[in-house]
Amino acid sequence: MLSRHRQHEIKAVQCAVITISDTRTKETDASGREIIDLLEENGHQVMQYTIIKDEKEVIQQLLKSATTNNNVEAVIMNGGTGISNRDVTIEAIQPLFSKEITGFGELFRMLSYNLDIGSASMLSRAIAGVINNRIVFSTPGSTKAVKLAMEKLIIPELGHAVKELRKDKVE
Repeated sequence: MLSRHRQHEIKAVQCAVITISDTRTKETDASGREIIDLLEENGHQVMQYTIIKDEKEVIQQLLKSATTNNNVEAVIMNGGTGISNRDVTIEAIQPLFSKEITGFGELFRMLSYNLDIGSASMLSRAIAGVINNRIVFSTPGSTKAVKLAMEKLIIPELGHAVKELRKDKVE
């Protein structure tokens, strides 16, 4: 039985999937493919799939475009969340948030610590927030990290989050 707050969640969310990578192509992007497969297996729709370089301005431009697209309700990004100099996804997207959902990153790191990589999880900068009334999730680029975030956090709450954001949407 669904909890009361999830009884009216959205069953099919329209999503954009963005992979941030300097090296991946659509043929080699296992993490992007994992996100798409898990979304579709759970009844959601992928309206846009893009791979872009780890460059702040490019990330911001694409994210602004996705979050103003009337066919996109959620954006799921992967890659560029580490601590190397080339990892600028967080610096690109965090200033665009009207609200940050700190629990996502906290829970992701906890799960990653407990179920996957141990203390190395402290180096993850996974983050989520709201931009233009759209939910935005940003995960590390590894396929294991994507699978963990999608199965344990994003898929279970995606419909509920979009339902909450629709309350505020002005047509």
